[in-house]
Amino acid sequence: MKLTVENLSLRYGSRRVVEDVSFTVDSGEMVSIVGPNGSGKSTLLRGMSRLQKPSAGRVLLGETDIRDISARAVARTLAILPQSPDGGADLTVRELVFRGRFPHQGILQRIGPADIEAVHWAMDAADVDGLADRPIGSLSGGERQRAWIALALAQQPKVLLLDEPTSFLDIAHQVEVMHLLRRLNREGMTVVSVLHDLVLAGRFSDRVIAVSRGRVEFDGPPAEVLEPVGLERVFGVAMMVMPDPETGLPIPLPRPDPELCPGARRPQA
Repeated sequence: MKLTVENLSLRYGSRRVVEDVSFTVDSGEMVSIVGPNGSGKSTLLRGMSRLQKPSAGRVLLGETDIRDISARAVARTLAILPQSPDGGADLTVRELVFRGRFPHQGILQRIGPADIEAVHWAMDAADVDGLADRPIGSLSGGERQRAWIALALAQQPKVLLLDEPTSFLDIAHQVEVMHLLRRLNREGMTVVSVLHDLVLAGRFSDRVIAVSRGRVEFDGPPAEVLEPVGLERVFGVAMMVMPDPETGLPIPLPRPDPELCPGARRPQA
């Protein structure tokens, strides 16, 4: 399903955090939003999900203003995983993931075969089936993150929004999560992720949108927009971009001071 952001502005009190942002995520796209801390990425994602009311502009889910759709109907179509989900510490992983089925259940909230199947699929996909009976509060940061991802997947959304889905994860699980998101995307799910890791954004995204000071600085395919000048403008640090020797995709890296890098090669006198 398509998600359209039209002239969106978002405020916290008198402070404008996102200002006049417009873009469209087409159905079946996988998009990464990048930018420095405090740039408005997470706030933008909240506005896209109906969690934060805009001060101006609108968001369309399909062809309808998302604020004209009931919260329950939105939750059957769109799922969001916040950066630091709260609550659920006393729930088991299985109980948490079953909460993702609430939008699909009737008034009596009865669990049916479709709910059980969806929860089992989501737990397997997020690699938490072995943690099913563990309380959320007993899990490591990475395990907890994967449990919340399973909750979002159990909603079986058409649009999935994730704020830092690879935070707290080790390298192996970072790659597993990105592979999972890409597989879901290839099966038709529209995926938008806020990412700090520019390498992951460059390898797995159809498009990268960079946000700085609440505005879009660049938007396009990774091979076109992940280049030193644009990245330096957004992040305020000298950058280099190397091609991946296997895929040819861009690998953005900050340029460190060689004098502060132990073992760095020194130029010949």
